[in-house]
Amino acid sequence: MEARVSQSFQSPAWISSEKIARKSSSSLHFLWTNGERKMNRPPASNNLQTRKDRARRPVLLKVLCSSGNYPASVLESGSLRSSFDESMILQNISEGIEPYLNGRCIYLVGMMGSGKSTVGKVLSEGLGYSFCDCDKLIEQAAGGSTVAEIFKKYGESFFRDSETEALQKLSSMHQLVVSTGGGAVVRPINWRYMQKGISVWLDVPLDALARRITAVGTDSRPLLNQESGDPYSMTMKRLSTLFKERGEAYANADVRVCLEITAAKLGLTDVCKLTPNVIAIELLSQVETFLKKRENGI
Repeated sequence: MEARVSQSFQSPAWISSEKIARKSSSSLHFLWTNGERKMNRPPASNNLQTRKDRARRPVLLKVLCSSGNYPASVLESGSLRSSFDESMILQNISEGIEPYLNGRCIYLVGMMGSGKSTVGKVLSEGLGYSFCDCDKLIEQAAGGSTVAEIFKKYGESFFRDSETEALQKLSSMHQLVVSTGGGAVVRPINWRYMQKGISVWLDVPLDALARRITAVGTDSRPLLNQESGDPYSMTMKRLSTLFKERGEAYANADVRVCLEITAAKLGLTDVCKLTPNVIAIELLSQVETFLKKRENGI
């Protein structure tokens, strides 16, 4: 088994730009045919074909300036009244940012449980991009083994090598929203690949992360499922350690989306009450500000 998995990662054939296709679920789906991984190609979505032609509605956004390395653009408090409003705003801002993105990939980085996959799928829908979960690609390349199983069988180093190879292949592609693993930021070479697109840090308070992860369990989190005791306390302790190790690396991202700030602007005290649509809107707003400033040499 180990030989087969290792050979799979040594070959670049398991990811190619010709095998990326957009599905209605905004995820990548691999089929196995004669030992070769192939993408299932559905018919082009009518929604994708007509999105640019739809009339634009006013975007209810308020852009504010902030200090630091991250230009901030946050949602105006009280501007969202329903999920329909959120979808409308996301649609409009997605259309507006297209000329600035120019097909570049968006790489989501952040701690485990920060919502990279959930927000990434919403983001890909709005942009008409494909969604790619690095962990899922690695699992598929390993014959369906979960991340936890890969850690147990082959060790973390093997997983990190596989993660780096996945990012290398993805970096040559376009129009992808990529959800990276929580530890992808610790290797400088991974940043080199992600710099070909736009990197975005989803910055979520550790308390919120601990609550989310504790609610669903830590079995699928090999770096957390190691100690006994009160689940929340143990998770919080381990997350704090990991953040100390990775915090400076996350700050290398082009854009930082601080959920505490976003929640405060909407009058919320709990970041867990932010919907994926709202986070995606804030993310795109900040990405657009970043790209405009870079274009103008600011």
